[in-house]
Amino acid sequence: MSPKNDFEPIPFPKSGDWLAEHLETGQSFEDFVSIASAKPDIHRNKIYLQPLGDFIDGQSPSLEKLKAYTASYFMMDVEILPALPITGSNITSRINPYTRNRQILTSDVLTLLKKRRHPDAFCVLSITMEDLYPDPSWNFVFGEASNQDRVGVFSFARYDPVFYTEKRTKDFKQVLLRRSCKVLGHEICHMFSLAHCIYFHCMMNGSNHLQESDARPLHLCPVCLRKLQSSIGFDVVDRYQKLLDFYNTEGFENEAEWVSQRLKRILK
Repeated sequence: MSPKNDFEPIPFPKSGDWLAEHLETGQSFEDFVSIASAKPDIHRNKIYLQPLGDFIDGQSPSLEKLKAYTASYFMMDVEILPALPITGSNITSRINPYTRNRQILTSDVLTLLKKRRHPDAFCVLSITMEDLYPDPSWNFVFGEASNQDRVGVFSFARYDPVFYTEKRTKDFKQVLLRRSCKVLGHEICHMFSLAHCIYFHCMMNGSNHLQESDARPLHLCPVCLRKLQSSIGFDVVDRYQKLLDFYNTEGFENEAEWVSQRLKRILK
């Protein structure tokens, strides 16, 4: 079984891409195990999804589908918490000078999540349709996490064509769900101390813009999958089979075909 049959090298970065603007030396498996990476245990073994603000049916990804994806991807128990309102909270907001859309400050959200974190939580991820910014000097950020505190927040706002005053296509719901699954999986992997991947075309590649994020696959490369498996201890074949079921259910044809071929190679 050779990974080269199923895994492509990371694309050479173009101007504006993540690796064109961020110097990253990579994180080998040996690097990963040497940093005392975060692992679930008998006391902290659940992933919580915390909706923040409104999730309007037909305009937002299905929370139940995100829960199903997360449970399959990480092979852990997942729970959706009751939604928290933004109005009346202590979360700082501003109007973005370029888009004229409201944004909320990620550090305030992380502070709120840390205070509300359940004792059995391995991590808590806030999901929102509000745009985010990490600092007044930044334009926006897709998401941000605190590995030490095991909390994170990420936004689906820029995954909706309406954000850019464009029309939604017929496959809008599926596109939004796929994009949401990518950022969800990416940010939770950071909670397990996985750094950005520079070895293969992988879900853990960094992204600077929507086109680069869309180009990333939903799967983890061999290096990143080994890191995640060493932390959680799941059966790789069982995980792939559950993901295949999810992809088939949601009509993710390319992802389903990739996982199906991967399983054939593993089970030869």
